[in-house]
Amino acid sequence: MPIKNRFAELHPEITAWRRDLHAHPELMFDLPRTSALVAEKLRAFGCDEVVTGLARSGVVGVIRGRSTASGRAIGLRADMDALPIEEATGLDYASGTPGQMHACGHDGHTAMLLGAARYLAETRHFDGTAVVIFQPAEEGGGGGRVMCEEGLMARWGIGEVYGMHNWPNQPAGSFAIRPGPFFAATDQFTAVIEGRGGHAAKPQETVDANVVAAHVILALQSIVSRNVDPTEQVVVSVTSLESSSKAFNVIPQRVTLKGTVRTLSNENRRLARERFFALAENTAAAYGAEARVTWHDGYPVMANHEAETAFAAEVARAVAGGCDEAPLVMGGEDFAYMLEERPGAYILLGNGPGASVHHPEYDFNDEIIPVGCSWFAEIVERRMPAA
Repeated sequence: MPIKNRFAELHPEITAWRRDLHAHPELMFDLPRTSALVAEKLRAFGCDEVVTGLARSGVVGVIRGRSTASGRAIGLRADMDALPIEEATGLDYASGTPGQMHACGHDGHTAMLLGAARYLAETRHFDGTAVVIFQPAEEGGGGGRVMCEEGLMARWGIGEVYGMHNWPNQPAGSFAIRPGPFFAATDQFTAVIEGRGGHAAKPQETVDANVVAAHVILALQSIVSRNVDPTEQVVVSVTSLESSSKAFNVIPQRVTLKGTVRTLSNENRRLARERFFALAENTAAAYGAEARVTWHDGYPVMANHEAETAFAAEVARAVAGGCDEAPLVMGGEDFAYMLEERPGAYILLGNGPGASVHHPEYDFNDEIIPVGCSWFAEIVERRMPAA
């Protein structure tokens, strides 16, 4: 089955929705305009139920098929939030809000799921219930976790859940997926190195927190090089070093390190955390300093379910003629929480050449809209075929 004809017809209209969303980005859970627009359209499409306010600004639309005898319900999820980035595209529909932009394509995800919802509400050619989920705060806020905690899956009897993300520099309109661990757990840390400050000309009277911090940073890299199986993927990145001294002749009392640890298994996640504390604290102690580590659990590993991944790939091949094996991704994705609650799968849709996500010159490729809409719709029609 190629792209559904209805989406070719709706393509200009869905593109207009997408560009309107792009011009009006909103962040995290604070999405009043975006969620209102989504809810308004779902009601206009004739959804059987439209619920707002999940995770503060999430929206859920319920579309029942011509029959619901199967008793099945499938969730389709799109994220809605933007990023705190100053846009540099120069597009005529560029962000009108300084310091905020849709730099990850969530505007495209939302528009494609709205297009699929309109088609499903018009045709209802399936036996069961389609639940379209519009989620806030994917970009670091854990909106998916909050929606699950507020009863998303149980409330609508969702048995399976599927999601999609555009992927720059993958051929436009192509699909890629993999079973099992796919996106990494995204933990963060803060390590405060407390030494003894003093005059730069008298280092012997100090415990130089800069020197200690440098040794801690190097020691932490042994987690990857000497503690983790070299056939597995772990990243330890110190991304910020801030000293309590701003003067050229003062050895600082305190240095603060911040960064992230990325892992693709729960075993390595535990190992990295344990080794991090041991290395930071003991390395600092060896130099007469103290390391106070604060660990922030981020998103868990996002792992696709095997049977649902095979089905999602089958649908992708039907829509686009093929589906590649996706690479492992060390970035995070809070669809992980939904896949912990229910079986399902997450797929990548090629966005074509261009700037990567989270870049100020990124833009979603509107040409792939009919492909993404068709995949969402076909998931429902093929998984819950009409009697």
